[in-house]
Amino acid sequence: MKKYLLTLSTILIASSLILSGCGKETRQTIESNDDSHTAAAGEMHHSESGELPEGMREKNNPTFPVGSQALMSADHMSGMKGAKAKIVGAYETTVYAVTYTPTTGGDPVQNHKWVIHEEIQDHKEQPYAAGSEVVLSADHMKGMKGAKAIIDSAEETTVYMVDYTPTTGGDPMHNHKWVTEEELTAIQ
Repeated sequence: MKKYLLTLSTILIASSLILSGCGKETRQTIESNDDSHTAAAGEMHHSESGELPEGMREKNNPTFPVGSQALMSADHMSGMKGAKAKIVGAYETTVYAVTYTPTTGGDPVQNHKWVIHEEIQDHKEQPYAAGSEVVLSADHMKGMKGAKAIIDSAEETTVYMVDYTPTTGGDPMHNHKWVTEEELTAIQ
């Protein structure tokens, strides 16, 4: 009887481990070859909703029009650098790199790229300067929403929402937020 229970327990544990790895995930592991996402959580949430923060302004005549394609040099997530992106949206805003400590605990996330002005809780009209303390309403990573953050850098630019298939394989990513104009190159 003991052998039977031990065997059954082993099978159940092995089955649960196998099954826990199944299913479509809409998260990707973040590369750590730069400081943009060195989080203890190690994963970026990815919502495919395409929902925009209130107050977003579409860019008139963007360098990369909606529906066009561009090559990404951004490496915010594994498989992003070198991927072909389809432009889903182009918006005028201020983009920030921020350092914050996740609300879920863990080490601070250094130089997270990117949070836009409209993703700062109770944001004022004027852009924030480097060194400003803010509270994030963005939910790109686990523990980000509601976290206190320090603005590392700020730049007024065009940001893009993009669809792309990771160069590392896997499912296509839809409505990824955000890639800056400087992180895109025209496809010849």
